[in-house]
Amino acid sequence: MTASARPGTGPTTGRLTEAVRSSRAFGLLLLIAGALGLAASVTLTLEKIRLLENPAYVPSCNINPIISCGSVMRTPQASAFGFPNSLIGVGAFAVVVTIGVCVLAGARLPRWFWLGLQAGTLFGVGFVTWLMDQTLYEIGAVCPYCIVVWIATIPLFWYTTLHNVRQGVIPLPARWRPATELAARYHWVVPAVWYLVIALLILNRFWYYWHTLL
Repeated sequence: MTASARPGTGPTTGRLTEAVRSSRAFGLLLLIAGALGLAASVTLTLEKIRLLENPAYVPSCNINPIISCGSVMRTPQASAFGFPNSLIGVGAFAVVVTIGVCVLAGARLPRWFWLGLQAGTLFGVGFVTWLMDQTLYEIGAVCPYCIVVWIATIPLFWYTTLHNVRQGVIPLPARWRPATELAARYHWVVPAVWYLVIALLILNRFWYYWHTLL
């Protein structure tokens, strides 16, 4: 008797519990990006604790008036949900690192698990995009450790999406298959363009300061 024929289950349940194969390259990406984001989040959390203990404390990432973690940490946006945003990163990136290790160890995780990671990375990339906007156009300062989190989150979202589409976790019409394979072949283009846009936005927003350094 198949899973879909067991009492209390159906085609949808069977599909959600189906094991999905993942490549070692994807597992390595999860591990590296997750570790990078985790390191930045832990550092931000420690700096925030020191700042709370001593309001006069100068964070290690305060480099100049523009590149300044302290300016960002003191804003409401740095605690969007009532607690430091970095705590979200500590928990989320720790999960990503664990998933990467599992994939590298040969684990085949169920479809519902990958859908959960898809939802998490979608939230993550949406949240950091909002934080980018707030950093550039409301706060007026850039946090280097936050940028590291952005750098880690973007490929996590993109490559998780590619993985889920190619493995059928996210079903797409057959006519989209050529576009999916093209995206997979030139997988580096989207993150590269994304990073370039961010760099140009930072350059443009603070050009009044950058040009004084030339």
